[in-house]
Amino acid sequence: MNDANRRLRYLDQTLRSLYPGPGSPRPYSVLPHRLVPRRLAPRRRWHTLLGRRVMVHVEDSIETHLSDVLGVPVETVLHVRPAGRANRKPVLEARREGSVLAFVKVGDTERTRELVDGEAAALRKLGELALKTVVVPAVLHHGRWGEFSVLALSPLPVRRGRVPAALLTDAVREIADTGGPEGAAWHGDLSPWNIAPSGDGRLLVWDWERYAVGVPYGFDAVHHFFQRALRRMNPPTAARACLAQALPVLAPLGLSAAQARRTALHYLIALADRHAADGHEPLGPPDTWLNPLIDQQESVT
Repeated sequence: MNDANRRLRYLDQTLRSLYPGPGSPRPYSVLPHRLVPRRLAPRRRWHTLLGRRVMVHVEDSIETHLSDVLGVPVETVLHVRPAGRANRKPVLEARREGSVLAFVKVGDTERTRELVDGEAAALRKLGELALKTVVVPAVLHHGRWGEFSVLALSPLPVRRGRVPAALLTDAVREIADTGGPEGAAWHGDLSPWNIAPSGDGRLLVWDWERYAVGVPYGFDAVHHFFQRALRRMNPPTAARACLAQALPVLAPLGLSAAQARRTALHYLIALADRHAADGHEPLGPPDTWLNPLIDQQESVT
């Protein structure tokens, strides 16, 4: 089964959960094309030659629920998610007259409900702090719809561009400082696809569901480097690069060479533990990408 078919199969499952009926169905379109399914949007005349036509029951659906909690009638655009991710969950855009009012996450399993609720708590905490460098979404709604946890967030004014190294360092430092007396905090997934520079020199940061307190200082910087490395290297090579480049990555945060290497190793172990807890191995078994690196360090020391 190819990626498009897996996405469409998951889409069918999601529609049964979020748009169960009753009422007369309305036409929606799979966009940009049925062979490249990425979004499910209310059908427009110009979709005729593009997306597959799907009939959706809107009455008593997640769309009507969002209209109620946001206080205005909205239309929903459903993201067609890739398969095989431990944190896979329905993600929607709530739209009004062509504008995005909210990005919405729906926790539809025990694990994703925990992640959605955790992100809501993290964003409420961060929203009460006087952050100078990092800009986070505001929580517009957090509650239950049946068995699901629903989190609606304000859209950030994202414009893609290169994030200056100094800005990233300042953001990592500020996020770590939000831990307060409990110790350093980290975003948990400060990947290139979760950040963007703002027009006023700050950093827009979203997807806070992995936020945690009490980790070694600098975890976010190492994670950012590792995720970039994985785009051009296999996991074992990226893990070795993560350790080899630990000092240049973490020196701007004031870590010594020894501290940087320990932090990088602890990060890689923490990431493997996260994958194990999720029951998912996107990098393959740790025996192939992590254990040889740890064994090599033990033999050296």
